[in-house]
Amino acid sequence: MLSTRYLSKKIFANKMATRAFSSSVTIELPKFETHKLEVKELPKTTTTNKEELMKYFKDMSIMRRVEIASDLLYKNKLIRGFCHLYDGQESITVGMEAALTWDDHIITAYRDHTTAIGRGISPYKVIAEMLQKNTGSSKGKGGSMHYYSKKNKFYGGNGIVGAQVPVGAGIAFGIKYDQKKEVCVTMYGDGAANQGQIGEASNMAGLWKLPCIFTCENNLYGMGTSIERASHNTKFYTRGDNIPGVQCLANNVFAVRELYKWGKEYCTSGKGPLFFELKTYRYHGHSMSDPGITYRNREEVSEYRKTQDPILYVKNLLVDNKFSTDDELKQIEKDIKKSIDADVEQAKADNMPAYEELFVDIHHGKDDYYIRNVDFQSSLNKDFD
Repeated sequence: MLSTRYLSKKIFANKMATRAFSSSVTIELPKFETHKLEVKELPKTTTTNKEELMKYFKDMSIMRRVEIASDLLYKNKLIRGFCHLYDGQESITVGMEAALTWDDHIITAYRDHTTAIGRGISPYKVIAEMLQKNTGSSKGKGGSMHYYSKKNKFYGGNGIVGAQVPVGAGIAFGIKYDQKKEVCVTMYGDGAANQGQIGEASNMAGLWKLPCIFTCENNLYGMGTSIERASHNTKFYTRGDNIPGVQCLANNVFAVRELYKWGKEYCTSGKGPLFFELKTYRYHGHSMSDPGITYRNREEVSEYRKTQDPILYVKNLLVDNKFSTDDELKQIEKDIKKSIDADVEQAKADNMPAYEELFVDIHHGKDDYYIRNVDFQSSLNKDFD
């Protein structure tokens, strides 16, 4: 049985009231914990319907299937370098995107595959990028940690722990400078929460009342270390000092959705930044080099999958309200698997970037540029493996 650190089985099993079999379902949200905010300011219920539930189920299922495929590709040595998987946390991406628009801004760390999909990058381009193919979203030159979409205001995918947080504050400064009704969601993990630059960035954001939602994805473990062993204050939503904060049980997609709806309204009304802590759980280890069971056991992960899985939560809502059946949902999952498997095979057959691409997108302005330790002409004559 999971310890009390985890979302309780009772809360996951819905804390929900429904008008059975109706076209609209009323959902009671899990309680939000707050810092320097009145709890009454936050929503307590929301409504949904079959169309929304089906969309959330399909979106999260696609994201999970991409991560499962990535796991296999990495183990077969077709994905190289670092690879950080997100399965178990899909409700965060889907809930946020349900609350925001692509006029709003997101910047995140290196566990970013599903965030990229949520921002409009296709699963095929996400997979091709990890396989270092020229059909990838960054032409195969960014890889797992460096997805990006200027069009949809997604700024990565960043490999240095916590370094994206000051950039997010800068994006929020630009929003305020341009007098736009937008928000920047600046994401980082519980391990990065102890980085000093987060305090520095949030201090300026608080002084200047920037529309920035500092978002700590607390999946309970850093790189092989539980939060209790690494953080003196594990209430990450309180870390903003005078900046108001909220803790959310984030494996409930509706809790995430309603929190970010509320947060966007708060930040764009000129009140300044917020600190959100999204309590979640990752099924895999920190990265592919981490088996994920040396600092926790298999039983813990299995129990979480059975009782608190974000996809299972939505699936149960669909079935319990007679919007769908188990067989129908299983067929959807099979169709998604078939589609992602086809994307994988296509990406595997795609070409690697041309040699010339190694020298593109690293310099702008002059034709007679010089790159230290690189001889462009002789490198073209080499037989690269």
